[in-house]
Amino acid sequence: MNSGQPNPGTTMPPHQPHHPPHPTPPSDPIAPDPHVPPSEPVPSSGSARSCEDVSPGGSAPCGARREAGRFGSASRLPVVVLVPHPRGLDALSAVDGVTPLLYDVRAEPPEGAEAAEVIVIPSRPVDRVLALLDRLPALRLVQTLSAGTDSWTGRLPAHVTLSSARGAHGPAVAEWAAATLLTVARDLPAFAADQADGRWNPHVAESLWDQRVLIIGAGDLGTQLRARLEPFGPRITMMARRARPGVVPMTDLRTLLPVQDVVALMVPLTPDTHHLADKGFLAAMKDGAILLNAARGPVVDTHALLAETRAGRLRAILDVTDPEPLPPDHPLWHAPGVLVTPHVAGDVPQADTRAWQVAATQIAQYARGEKPANTVG
Repeated sequence: MNSGQPNPGTTMPPHQPHHPPHPTPPSDPIAPDPHVPPSEPVPSSGSARSCEDVSPGGSAPCGARREAGRFGSASRLPVVVLVPHPRGLDALSAVDGVTPLLYDVRAEPPEGAEAAEVIVIPSRPVDRVLALLDRLPALRLVQTLSAGTDSWTGRLPAHVTLSSARGAHGPAVAEWAAATLLTVARDLPAFAADQADGRWNPHVAESLWDQRVLIIGAGDLGTQLRARLEPFGPRITMMARRARPGVVPMTDLRTLLPVQDVVALMVPLTPDTHHLADKGFLAAMKDGAILLNAARGPVVDTHALLAETRAGRLRAILDVTDPEPLPPDHPLWHAPGVLVTPHVAGDVPQADTRAWQVAATQIAQYARGEKPANTVG
């Protein structure tokens, strides 16, 4: 995994805030994991099956599908599932009542695609994927390989259900968040710069012990992050839209922001979360606090963040940015106290396997006539 580094000459200013007692509530998932790793389509040459191949006995006509409702009981006909990569053929091979069919989003749909009720989509190119969906008359379910669905929400036909890969990428993203928080707290970028210059420069850095950490987003990402931070001894508060045991509501945000040492954004991008961390949000944070964004770039107002970091008042850890990709001359690259990585928090060797496992589970539920657990909306 690429680590990404801030300006080598930048030293993260330590601070030692005083913390009044604050109980740590237990976690409970609520929101979808927003992180989106790329998924690349591959050519389907020689892999497409015919209409007869996707029907038992080879006798069902193209376009034949179950007569039940969207999540009604399954018939004896297999559910044709379009997959963008050969790994999908392997992942779905053991799922009862499913026939996977390889496609390439850059080419014409394979023979038999008109019978497909389900399609597993790559993260990009979005326009080509949407154009392909319009050519699938039997389509009922769109399954992503990412937990974030903001590229697709509200852009599918009303009769088509969207399902995410929520739960696939939480461990990797939470690991990145914990690693980068420790990197900044222990001032490792400054020590790395000293090493490059051959300079022995011991100094005291911070610890996560007894620090107040507010995790906004109590879904898979948020709860995974909490689990990884707890051994380091911070006092963690989980926040979501609605209150429930162990989770405080968003209405408490402005009360809690001024006393947090770390604020971690782990929410999906929605109209409600766009520019959630705006000028007022950032101004309410305490001096020297760290803002961590593992959600989506537009969750943070970039101009407002630059004003705070240039003033030396806040620090930031960003795996996602607005704009993204970040242009080479963008001031975020060299802003003091800012650590940037290029949207790689979920990019680990196991990510693809996990995503296909989650997708297979959702598709198996659909094939049984059940509503997929990761249905969006």
